[in-house]
Order: sequence, then C-alpha cells, then structure tokens
Amino acid sequence: MLEVMHVTKKYHKVLANDDINFVIPDGQIGILLGPNGAGKSTIIKCIMGFLKYQGQVRVDGLDNKSVEAKKIMGYVPEIPSLYPNLTVDEHLEFIARAYKLKDYQAYKDSLLERFDLADKRKKFGDELSKGMQQKLSICCGLLPQPKLVLFDEPMIGLDPHAIKELKLLFQELRDKGCVVVVSTHMIDSIEELWDTTYIMKQGRVAAVVEKNAQQGTKSLEDIFFEITEGTVPESGV
Repeated sequence: MLEVMHVTKKYHKVLANDDINFVIPDGQIGILLGPNGAGKSTIIKCIMGFLKYQGQVRVDGLDNKSVEAKKIMGYVPEIPSLYPNLTVDEHLEFIARAYKLKDYQAYKDSLLERFDLADKRKKFGDELSKGMQQKLSICCGLLPQPKLVLFDEPMIGLDPHAIKELKLLFQELRDKGCVVVVSTHMIDSIEELWDTTYIMKQGRVAAVVEKNAQQGTKSLEDIFFEITEGTVPESGV
C-alpha cells in the first residue's frame, strides 16, 4: 500500500505540491493525470524520497526514506539517466549488485527479450537511441521486482510494440499485487488501464475518479477537461 499524507513541496516561492493526499492499495493502478507543470513529477520524486518536503509517505507501512522501503520501490524516470560507459548488460548487473539480488538472471533475460534489447547487451548507454534508453530504464526499474513501481511519463519515445508490452506489464504487476503509479498527461495512453485516476492541477489533486464508481456518460477525458479547463468546480468524482 502507498500512503501519501499532506505532502507539500515548495521550490523557493513556487508551490509545486500543495497538501497532496491519496492512498493506493496493493494490486491497483493509480494514474496521476494532469497537464505539464501540474506537479506530477514532483510528487513522484517526493514519494521516492529524492526531494525534501513536508508531510509523510509510507510504503507497505514503512517510511519511504527507510532502507527497507527503498528495497521494495522501483522508479522509471521521465528522462532516462544512464551511464554512458556501461553496457546494457552492465547496467542491469549494477542494479542486481546494488539490490543484492539472487537468482535474477532468468528474469533479466526475459526483460531484455520483452523489450527487444537482447541483441543490444554489449551496446553502451550513449550508443542507444532515446527509445532504447527508455526501454533499458524500464528494465532497470523492474529488475528488483519491487512491490511499488512509479512510472513518470513512461511511454514517451517508445515504439508501438514496447507500448503494448508496457501496458501488459502494468496489468501483470497489478495481478501480482503490486502498487503501480503512472504519471502522464496523455489520456489516450492509459485507456482502461487504471483503477483510480488523480487529476492534478496547479500542484493539487483537483479530482479523484474511481473507475468502479464512475457513473453517467462522462468519459475520463470529459472529466479531465472539465476540471483542468475550469468548466466545473474541483471536487472528488
């Protein structure tokens, strides 16, 4: 379970996250949906413990900054951050050693096959295209088989096959009981792959849309534009 409680983050005078609260149970996909600058990446970095903030975040009952919590968290950033002088294989070996993984080889090979990187094992990070870098970043985030996985705009730069595989992977992670958090500004990229969507606007959660409780003829897209373009008051939906 992911618990985000009263998280507020300021960059000098800029209020990037304003009293963010939400809970995502095990086995659910939560979507952070909002326009650019809504605070999605900031709250993900707060959850990961990369930023200082006010409030509290707990992962599986653990403080998110604890070593125990870090071991069960996975992160795929919006912009891949790879080592130019490490090969694809070496990136994954680095992750395996950092997490002290055992019996990971078969899973590593399956990830490389799944994202069409098996024949790129010996290529260095700076030799990969942007899309391949994104695929490697996804593999690195998933290799420890975390219980919580945060994806920040994960589909940007991916080819159609990789997008298809990533969507299948979201479902598989959910079925395994993981908490999956996906940040995006592209509504069509998530389609029906969500349980709860948190529509963000100006650093706040402006609306919460529960898929099972969604009523009427309004689509998620309709609700999103009503909230973000200000045609209806902000509230839970």
